[in-house]
Amino acid sequence: MPAFHLVDAFTAAAFRGNRAGVVLLERGPVDASLAQAVAAEVGASETAFLHPEGDDWRLRWWTPTTEVDLCGHATLAAAHVLVGEALAPSTDRLRFHTRSGELTATPDASGRLWLDLPAWPVAVHPAPDRLSGLLGGVAGRYVGRTTVAQANDVVEVADVAALDAVAPDLSAVAALGSGGLIVTSPGGRTEVAMRYFAPALGVDEDPATGSAACTVAPLWAGRLGRSELVIEQRSERGGQLWTRVGADRVEVGGHAVTTIRGELLATSR
Repeated sequence: MPAFHLVDAFTAAAFRGNRAGVVLLERGPVDASLAQAVAAEVGASETAFLHPEGDDWRLRWWTPTTEVDLCGHATLAAAHVLVGEALAPSTDRLRFHTRSGELTATPDASGRLWLDLPAWPVAVHPAPDRLSGLLGGVAGRYVGRTTVAQANDVVEVADVAALDAVAPDLSAVAALGSGGLIVTSPGGRTEVAMRYFAPALGVDEDPATGSAACTVAPLWAGRLGRSELVIEQRSERGGQLWTRVGADRVEVGGHAVTTIRGELLATSR
């Protein structure tokens, strides 16, 4: 039976950060219908399915309602499982083949895993109507929309107090026509803070979001004039993401903790 792990990502403590299911298959291809059913059953923001592909791994991700192009926290969770189960050397770079191209994960001496992900910069886009209503009455500035298929709208608010006060109209967020809404601000305990809402993808608020860091890190790196930033995700569970910004890539680092290990008993629909 395929091994199943539930992993808390972008946290060093159990029951915080972002939960990801990880299903480790002996061989591919992934049965997409089964994967979607399992992801809905697990109920985490994303469930990752991976299997060996030569010396590398094939990796795909599902939310409870749809397959997505990129998921940072479930990639971190998958790498954590491979290292923890001694299926990959703890010092080697792991390579994943995905819908977003080749991604890698590299452990460091501190216990973090570093993901090499594509940068998703924000571009000018018409602002939605009633922005303050979209944010639950909090004033914000519309920054734009990312120019990828799994696009996100980006809004900046004044500070972490305003960020914490955001209570979005989820039906309005789902109607934006993008994958989700990133709300960001200058940080309190870190350089930058953010939250992420993706009801159109079946995730009302994501606790810790590696793909959002692919937008937030380049945005603030340019403003602050520095390539290395720590992002605090101020969700209820919280999360901390270390980032290094390159020309068209973002390295996103974090810890992960396995909370549940078992087997996937249902292997067909």
